[in-house]
Amino acid sequence: MAEISKELINEINRLAHKSKTEGLTDEEKIKQQKLRKEYITAFKSGFKAQLQTIKVVDANGNDITPKKLKDEKKKKMTH
Repeated sequence: MAEISKELINEINRLAHKSKTEGLTDEEKIKQQKLRKEYITAFKSGFKAQLQTIKVVDANGNDITPKKLKDEKKKKMTH
């Protein structure tokens, strides 16, 4: 799983601030888009991993975890 580093967030924020105050060069705009994609990919990966650890239980204690989620957990465990 990809991790979102402080450096990545700081650089995204730096470029966003610079974009608002003085503007970005074409090179910086490309870098900004690349960093944003990297951030989104890491976020989605982390969120998906979190969801795969969830078990849904009703008031009676019955496991009502959706089949799709159970299947994803099984796939992850076999890889």
